[in-house]
Amino acid sequence: MSACSLLLIRHGQASFGEDDYDRLSPLGEEQSRRLGVWLGASGSTPDLIAIGPRERHRRTAELCLEAAGIDREPLTLDGLDEVDHHELLARHRPDLSGPGALRAELKQALDPHRAFQRLFADAVARWVDGAHDTEYQLTWPSFRSNVLQALQTLTAHPARTIWAFTSGGPIAVLTNTLTEAPLAQTFKLSWPLVNTGLTRLRLGQRGATLITYNAWPHLEHANDHHLVTLR
Repeated sequence: MSACSLLLIRHGQASFGEDDYDRLSPLGEEQSRRLGVWLGASGSTPDLIAIGPRERHRRTAELCLEAAGIDREPLTLDGLDEVDHHELLARHRPDLSGPGALRAELKQALDPHRAFQRLFADAVARWVDGAHDTEYQLTWPSFRSNVLQALQTLTAHPARTIWAFTSGGPIAVLTNTLTEAPLAQTFKLSWPLVNTGLTRLRLGQRGATLITYNAWPHLEHANDHHLVTLR
């Protein structure tokens, strides 16, 4: 099997603080279009499009491909799905599981994004710890296994160039695995990931190799700093 390229694309900015987080924000839609324009200009054409099962994955791919002038039917892989942040937060802070409870708490914070990040990081740490596995519908080992299975599926595909639209969790798992970093530190690789950021892998006979991590050349123009978002 000759080497192929797998481009992992984090979804555009979602609707943080809204009832439906899974919907792209207007800024997320703009990020997705700009990525498509950049990819189209780069001359790279994918043989395969893969997406996670969330609306934000599908919509990011849709807008990006339209802007790039590419018409491909995507392959949906559950292993490209994100962690269930609602469940993780509810197990960590049961008092925030009721309707509107999390939003009400974040509204009291001086910096809602930073407050959410602290909460979410603690919730993820509890999940990864393994001491509470029986409380979760999907354990951390199962989530990681699903991501690695998705990588195996894409590696076995005959496509030479693959674009995969996913989320920070799967990208962090793959980056952590390929760099042989401590498993407990996996999600430290998720927190800096930019919306519509690019992580590139080479897939070959000896497995996958990390080539680049978290690049965003399509957002690097001098007047576009507002487009660089983490959540």
